[in-house]
Amino acid sequence: MFEPWGVLVILIACPLLGGLPLIAWITYALTRKQLSEVGTKNISVSAAFYHGGRFVGILAVLSEAFKGIAAVLLTRLFFPEGSFWELIALIALVIGRYWIGKGAGTTNVVWGFVVHDPLVAVFVSFFAGISFTILQSRQVVKFGVLLLFPLFVIVLHISDYPRIFAAVVLAGLMAWIYAKIPDDMNLPAQEAQTESLAMLEFLRGDRAMVSLDEELDAAIVGEKAATLSQIKRWGYPVPKGWVLAPIDDPEGLTEFLQPSELSPLVVRSSAIGEDSEQASAAGQYETVLNVTSSEALQSAIAQVQASYNHPSAVQYRRDRGLNDTAMAVLIQQQVQSVYSGVAFSRDPITQQGDAIIIEALPGSPTQVVSGKVTPEQYRAFVIETENSSSVQLEGQGRIPQALIKQVAYLAYQLEKRYHGTPQDIEWSYDGQTLWVLQSRPITTLLPIWTRKIAAEVIPGVIHPLTWSINRPLTCGVWGEFFTLVLGDRALGLDFNETATLHYSRAYFNASLLGNIFLRMGLPPESLEFLTRGAKLSKPSLQSTWENLPGLGKLLRRELSLEKDFKEDYHKRFVPGLSELAQENAENLEPVKLLARIDSILELLHRGTYYSILAPLSAALRQAIFRVKDGQIDNSVTPEVAALRSLSAIATDAKQVLLEFEPQQVFEQLKQTPDGEKILQEFDELLQDYGYLSEVGTDISVPTWRENPQMIKQMFVQLMQGNEPQSGAKDAINSIFAGKRKRGFVQRRVDIKGRVTEVYSRLLAELRWSFVALEKIWLKSGLLQKTGDIFFLEFDEVRRLIVSGDSKLIEELDKLVESRRSQFLQDSEFIQVPLLVYGNAPPHPLAPSALYSDQFLQGIGASHGQAEGRVKVLRNLQDVPDIDRDTILVVPYTDSGWAPLLLRAGGLIAEVGGRLSHGAIVAREYGIPAVMDVKGATWLLQDGQRVRIDGSRGIVELSNDLRPE
Repeated sequence: MFEPWGVLVILIACPLLGGLPLIAWITYALTRKQLSEVGTKNISVSAAFYHGGRFVGILAVLSEAFKGIAAVLLTRLFFPEGSFWELIALIALVIGRYWIGKGAGTTNVVWGFVVHDPLVAVFVSFFAGISFTILQSRQVVKFGVLLLFPLFVIVLHISDYPRIFAAVVLAGLMAWIYAKIPDDMNLPAQEAQTESLAMLEFLRGDRAMVSLDEELDAAIVGEKAATLSQIKRWGYPVPKGWVLAPIDDPEGLTEFLQPSELSPLVVRSSAIGEDSEQASAAGQYETVLNVTSSEALQSAIAQVQASYNHPSAVQYRRDRGLNDTAMAVLIQQQVQSVYSGVAFSRDPITQQGDAIIIEALPGSPTQVVSGKVTPEQYRAFVIETENSSSVQLEGQGRIPQALIKQVAYLAYQLEKRYHGTPQDIEWSYDGQTLWVLQSRPITTLLPIWTRKIAAEVIPGVIHPLTWSINRPLTCGVWGEFFTLVLGDRALGLDFNETATLHYSRAYFNASLLGNIFLRMGLPPESLEFLTRGAKLSKPSLQSTWENLPGLGKLLRRELSLEKDFKEDYHKRFVPGLSELAQENAENLEPVKLLARIDSILELLHRGTYYSILAPLSAALRQAIFRVKDGQIDNSVTPEVAALRSLSAIATDAKQVLLEFEPQQVFEQLKQTPDGEKILQEFDELLQDYGYLSEVGTDISVPTWRENPQMIKQMFVQLMQGNEPQSGAKDAINSIFAGKRKRGFVQRRVDIKGRVTEVYSRLLAELRWSFVALEKIWLKSGLLQKTGDIFFLEFDEVRRLIVSGDSKLIEELDKLVESRRSQFLQDSEFIQVPLLVYGNAPPHPLAPSALYSDQFLQGIGASHGQAEGRVKVLRNLQDVPDIDRDTILVVPYTDSGWAPLLLRAGGLIAEVGGRLSHGAIVAREYGIPAVMDVKGATWLLQDGQRVRIDGSRGIVELSNDLRPE
């Protein structure tokens, strides 16, 4: 009687177990969705993934796997392991799953069969996996499995007829259910839960399709799609999207997406090279909105792909020196915009300050970038402290201020995410969510140049001669370090672009350094961390791993720094400096002076290596071992040593001269023997440290030996000070109190000080060599004024000595005077920006231009000034010849006007803002532009002379007309 009871239990319990709505309960508990009321209304694993997301789907799989395994294990309570009754139990389970639970029971059977017959399950899984990989068809594989598993049962259990019969019945039942029941995987993909898309696409066999949820390669799918996928993975709201790579067939994607009136799509370009740091390609390619059918989707994809070869797009790439590559296509769920617009995380016109520029309108963002409508404009400033952040807003309009502030903070955060690279962001608000539609670098604000590091290395205004020597030395050595770490990955990096001059001041290329540090596996802020203690972001683990061999080489250099420097010090620097000291530069001819200069530069190249590595090593060790500045003894540094010696002499002098006149100190000291002794000590100090100057790295600045006036003033000031030694004593006490803790760091600090001494001595010898050369040229009349030689570049000095370049000699006076004038003008700037965006930054203190009463006011959209003759163009049908003397006046600007801007001298548009496509292109071409000049095409006449200021948004009129 035992077996009949088992049959009864199986036939009753298994259908009830199959009908148990665990998936429905799980989905409702976690998402509040009733699967019986959404999608196909089937309560299945695929429905759980589709409507509930990945976590709900996984729980659904586990619950159904539990049912299949439980059915088999229940059967084994009554029948032997592996009997055909286990398959009967699965058949009963599937029947209950279909009639009661409204599902197919696939997961139940799969896991039940794994327990029932693992060998058959392994064979079936292997062949199914291979078939799916090759055929990429879920339907073929699904029905193929129903044929395979009975066949394997027959082969492996050929004499077990009941088991074979049960396997065939189970396969037939599953096939019948598949034909009867619809699958949620066939629903439109854009309606599925985002985190489930990758799994759904895989199970559908859509292996060629790529979604924005994946990590995408810009070299394959373009910067636009790759950037949006990155932003989406960071957690920002980005509409669901799929990417069609250039070589992919769009047919599978169009069948997969199934757009409709209720779920429209937008088809956008994502060309290789578009939205990159080299070129924005703003408005050059097509975007198709409101795609509501599969046929329209196919047509839109073809239209976007074809736009890559549009003549204006081809010309744009040629103008920018870009290679022809390929067009990927981005298909996204279309946002139903209530408000939309664009935002610049930095002002592209002033190119300075922290203002975030936002332009917005009700409706679609295409209105803003089209240039056909003048949007509302706002300026915002994000103020962030350690514990809070706030947004200050300038400007009012119809757009809710809370939304504009939210947009401003979004722009601020995205710029931070991209390590300070200014971002051009397209956004849309649907009444609930602020969506990011696009983010790309503002190409006209790149590269970013920083004074944060350079201001300490070589402060102040810099003469051309100083820069022509310092730049190759510094950039060359940095290049050696980077190449050491990167190896072959250093190819394509131009280390000569590491530094430049703006306003006659040194700036480092923060964009290039950030790129280099990322390639090295280090955070882009690493240089500022080592020099100024900036916070570090997390480096890429993969990049760090790739660069471990190179980083190991750099570490070995750091560890051997002390040994290497001592060896070079005794074998190179001491003999070299000794030879230079014994040779009087003023007695040498120009050719021998040039040879002397070259020998100094050879030593300086090696000295530069130590002058970079030693401070970085000391700073890194100090940060690692958390040694405070007060615990570090900098007495080896020549400036510190000189000041301490000078302070000690000043203390003795105060004891000799109890009362003194500041202007007469040195005369008064001569009057007593003790005073004479102090003056002798002062002269010895000047002899020892005469190579120092106010700016040690600038050879144009006189040394203490040449101009002792400054050191004399310091001496008098120390004598006037109250207890000048107290501060020094406190510092010394602090130093010795922490001596035990600082030993590991102090050795690097000492090396740094000795390196500074060697480097400063070499620079002083270099300066004295050029001064000796200048005296010769002043006597011969080649140069006119003292200091003229520092307005030449070293290559020009070499040409004058070696070849006597006649053309250069002819232009020399004008060249020197022009550079001197620029230098003096730049010297008048009290403040220069800490960061400079782009290679042509605006004047920091530009003089106000004088305008007559006749002017038109608009929006400054591309900085700079231009003067020329007006040419009014109301359309592109009849385009005349234009040149740099032509100021184009147009009703609006879109991408179609781009070829004209390359040839014109300036642009005036009746409508549009600074973030429209036309304004962006004007900035890329360096064309001054003024937008939103009401009635410009009627107020201005062909041939009229005008002057435009693209920074201020002003058009100055003239009555000067000429016939056309």
